[in-house]
Amino acid sequence: MTSPSPDDYGPGLMAPYRVLDLTDSRGVLCGKMLADLGADVIQVEPPGGSAARRIGPFAQDEPGAERSLYWWAYCANKRGITLDYTAADGAALLRRLVERADFLIESGDPGHLASCGLAWGDLQAVNPRLVMVSITAFGQDGPYADYAASDIVGMALGGFMHLTGDGDRPPLRVSMPQFYQHGSAAGAAGALIAHTHRALTGAGQHVDVSCQQAVARTLAHAPQYWDLERTVLRRMGAYRESAGGTYTRINWPCKDGFVNFQPGGGTAGAARSVRALLAWMDEEGMGSAALNAINWEELGYGTARAEIMEQTVAAVAPFFMTHTRNELADGALERRILLFPVATPSDILQHRQLAARDYYDHVRHPDTGATITYPGHFVKDLTDPTRVGVRRPPPRVGEHNREILSGELGLSSRDLARLAELGVI
Repeated sequence: MTSPSPDDYGPGLMAPYRVLDLTDSRGVLCGKMLADLGADVIQVEPPGGSAARRIGPFAQDEPGAERSLYWWAYCANKRGITLDYTAADGAALLRRLVERADFLIESGDPGHLASCGLAWGDLQAVNPRLVMVSITAFGQDGPYADYAASDIVGMALGGFMHLTGDGDRPPLRVSMPQFYQHGSAAGAAGALIAHTHRALTGAGQHVDVSCQQAVARTLAHAPQYWDLERTVLRRMGAYRESAGGTYTRINWPCKDGFVNFQPGGGTAGAARSVRALLAWMDEEGMGSAALNAINWEELGYGTARAEIMEQTVAAVAPFFMTHTRNELADGALERRILLFPVATPSDILQHRQLAARDYYDHVRHPDTGATITYPGHFVKDLTDPTRVGVRRPPPRVGEHNREILSGELGLSSRDLARLAELGVI
């Protein structure tokens, strides 16, 4: 299979727009999301390549600048140039690129671009319509603005770790780093909101993204519990705390994995779901007279006492262990039980719904010859599905220097050689 040309996909949803992506490993997802929507995203790397290229794992476990799976994941669909914009010549070239850009994304520490003469005000003077997105751990101002933050620090200060794990053990973070990914996704959304403002007014904006704030928005109803009841929700592993200090079990082991089922009552649907499960258990000789006797229809949210939950777990857990995930999911659909299987990564790769929607894209990587399966469109254009998705492999180091710096800015081969000798490209 050969790599498709961008032209094979027709005009992307954001095809008229150009993005200068100055992000390091902390922000590359933001530009990837805009690239997947069809924008022309130019990844600007320091000479020698971005530090993100040194993040593993690597293809066939062979480290190399062109073999980082992290780079492949977050930089597919982009073009790439090398440019040291901290040097005077590099800053001058960046300003020329800004003249014809619609967006600029950066993830440097607060004040980094300003120290290069490339502050928001400087770039706005070059291009008043520019939308600039700055992705940092804690935002551009405030007492924490200059603090460094690793993923574990960010997830802790965002509140996510407090809710993750078992109550009798220390807090946990999700193993795959997500702090800066949340900020990157927020940056992409902010860029499009600012773009809407620009379309209405003609004026660009500076989008200031705090990854801490982005993570805090993932805490679902936990902040509201504090606002409404002055209750700090606790991490409870397979359980979830509900109103008034009560709790309910969410995750259950079964024969070949886990399923999600939340026993409860009060609403007609929730009570009917529990009744249907109890009837199924009765059919297979694993019923519980004690659970059948509970008035689930009048048991409102957050009113199930601890002893009811203990009875439920004692009876339901053994039943789930006699069935596989698919058996439980199929039975739940037939009986209208509010239950679903917990998918593994391999399940997601083979999921029939994702396959039916042509979710995955396949791109041949030119350096290894391997065909890489990528998560494809996160939205779908029903008029032309090819306008969203992965169209090209990630750029090699400096792959598009000549195409952009010579083809668009008019630099000669001698100019490129001089800049390379000076370490600017």
